[in-house]
Formats: sequence, C-alpha cells, structure tokens
Amino acid sequence: MKRIVIAALTLVSLAGCLAKKETQQVLKTGTWRATIEIQGQPLPFNLDIEKDNADGYDVYLRNAEERLLLDEVTVNGDSVDIVLHVFDADIKARIKGDTLQGEFIKNYEKDYNLPFLAVYGQTYRFEKGLKQDSVPDFSGKYAVNFIHETDTTVAVGIFKQIGDSVTGTFLTPTGDYRYLQGNVANGMMQLSTFDGNHAYIFTAIKTPEGKLMGEYYSGKTWMEFWEGEKNDNAALPDAEKLTFLKEGYETVAFTFPDVTGKKVSLTDDKYKNKVVILQLFGTWCPNCMDETKFLAPWYKENNKRGVEIIGMAYERKPDFEYASGRVKKMAEKLGVTYDFVIGGTNDKALASETLPMLNAVVAFPTTIFIGKDGKVKKIHTGFSGPGTGLYYEQFVQHFNETVNELLREDATSTITP
Repeated sequence: MKRIVIAALTLVSLAGCLAKKETQQVLKTGTWRATIEIQGQPLPFNLDIEKDNADGYDVYLRNAEERLLLDEVTVNGDSVDIVLHVFDADIKARIKGDTLQGEFIKNYEKDYNLPFLAVYGQTYRFEKGLKQDSVPDFSGKYAVNFIHETDTTVAVGIFKQIGDSVTGTFLTPTGDYRYLQGNVANGMMQLSTFDGNHAYIFTAIKTPEGKLMGEYYSGKTWMEFWEGEKNDNAALPDAEKLTFLKEGYETVAFTFPDVTGKKVSLTDDKYKNKVVILQLFGTWCPNCMDETKFLAPWYKENNKRGVEIIGMAYERKPDFEYASGRVKKMAEKLGVTYDFVIGGTNDKALASETLPMLNAVVAFPTTIFIGKDGKVKKIHTGFSGPGTGLYYEQFVQHFNETVNELLREDATSTITP
C-alpha cells in the first residue's frame, strides 16, 4: 500500500510539472506595437524586446529618437511584469502567442489601471499602410495655446514631418512634452508618447488659413483643446523670472532629512564657500528624469571644481520610507552621486510652504543656483530636455555659462539675475 501511495504522489507531481511546463509561454524578442487605452482611445507606442546577458529580458520603450531601457522584466509562466524605469509603475500582462494583454498600473495612485495591449511584429504608430492622395504638411514652429476651462497655457510646438510620419514636441513654461511620434492620416496629425509615466495623445487639423486646431489627452481624465499658429519667432516667458525670492530675501534656508534620515542644511560645512545647485524634483516626473540624466554625469565631471548639487525630492506620498526608497532607486538606476534630501510631497502648494522664501514652487523641476556667498543668483523654472533638440543644447550651454561665472565670483560679489 505504501508503494502505491508513493507512486500516486509521484504521478501527481509529474503531472503538475508537465502542466506548469505547458503553461510556460515564450516572450518573443523583436518589435511590438503597444497601446494603452486612455479616455476611450488607444495611445500607441512601440516596444523592442531583447534577451539580456542573464537569460532574461530587456525592454525598450520607443518614442521617436528615444529608446528608454526597462531592465526589470519578470516572466513567470504566461505572466510578464515590466517595471517602468524609475517610476512607481508597471505593465502587467499575459503572454498569448503574438499578443500581450494586461494593464498599465500606477502603483502610487489609487485605482489607476488602464488596459494595455501589444502585438508582435507590428512597427507602425497610428495608421498601417494608409494610401493617401495628398498629405498636409505640419512641419514647423508654432506659437501654441492650450485651452482649459480653468486657464490657458502658452507653449511652443515644433514638428518635423517626412511623408506622413511626424515627430516633435511642445515646450511649455513648466517643461516639455518629451518625444512625440505619430502620423498624418486623412488630414489629421496624430501624435503620442508613453515614457512610463506620461501618457499623452495630441491630434490636430490644419485650417485653410494654416492654423492648427486640436485636442490633447493626458492619462485617465485630463483633456484640453489647443491651437497653434506658425511663427518662427514663437517663444516662452523667461524661465528665470517665473520663480523668484520674495522681497527681503537673498538666501534659501531649509533643514531636510537625506535618504538615511540625517538632517541636511545649506549651512553644513560641505556647502560652505561653494557653488550649490538645488534641484527641486520628483522621481515620478519624466522631465525631472531628463534633468537628472544631465546633472548626474555633469556632477561627476565638475564637483571637484567647487560645486555641489542637492536634489530636493517632492514625492507622491508623505511617508518618508516610501519617498527615500524611490529616491534611492532612482539614484542607483541613473548613477547619481550627488546629495538628496526629502523635501515633502509633490503638491505645489505644500511644496511652496517648505520653501517660504520663494514666491511659489511653479514646476518640477526647478533649479536654484546659489553662489559661494550663499546668496541665490538665479532660479530656472522647468526644463527643456533632449527631445527639444536645439532648446536642450541652449539650456546646457547656458547652465555651464552660469556655473562658470559663479565659480569665478568671490564671496563678496554678485551676479545679475
């Protein structure tokens, strides 16, 4: 009887192993066309899936010229979990042959689950092989207004079109919309981006007068109308005049915990008689990610010149352990070696209360330049990232010029704001 029981258990175990083996799915390497459904419409983007060096997978998010590496990919049976870079978000899906079906999930936000679908071998964006007799040209630089029931925001739109394929971005006073990619189909320009947190769709038609009229969809609920008029001289408000010190202030003062809980202040010996750059940011913010990718290698090359950077994190939750954990992960992922402190949450009104000497925290990121005398010299609101091309190059040049000038100053001189 004992032998019969052992044999039966062995058969059950083998059957379980065989069943498990049968359900193990293959995640195909190559190009996929993915969509996330937002506000009743599919937002398309592309994925490249490759084998990594450890017999696992790397996934690249593709938007225009950008390939954003996602290197935390777990495949278990027919399930795949893709952690979305530095963001507290995932794509969780089932592998079903040539498709992935599942959800895009923002873990920090309650009930934020959007349908996700990817199809293997498809490389197009919005339209597949559409034959058109004529395609209007949307190329150029535009003065743009985003119109919402609560306010109107000025912007600059820059688009490049080859055939019916379009790439570009929008620059706004608080940051750019990163890498946009799409098509012109039946007279309408359609652009999208998904970078792990941003989920945007833009559409527009061109009026007989050449004006652009369109719609902008962001995430689950946000929608705005927008209009654009071609203008090679289109420009934004001065990024160094949006955030400023209140009257009577010359310095910034704070005491915030670093990621280990140790209190940090600008009066600490480490920062005395040095140029200090304060980066107001959040790990949830793709524009902040772009700025951090610039600052991390820049700091390694320049900190011995007498420059320090403090990243002041304003995260999605007030819990210190959560916030410090997100910052630690971002620092490791992006190879950041400058200092970080936890300033508070991303609510701009609450963030403004943590730095009462400022008129307001207008945007994340915001960059504050402090001279060797401890006084604030410049404050730059927003960030024009690499997706903006020439604007990014101009930012880098101006950033270096500002720091070089501050390093030449002694502790008793001033710099024109």
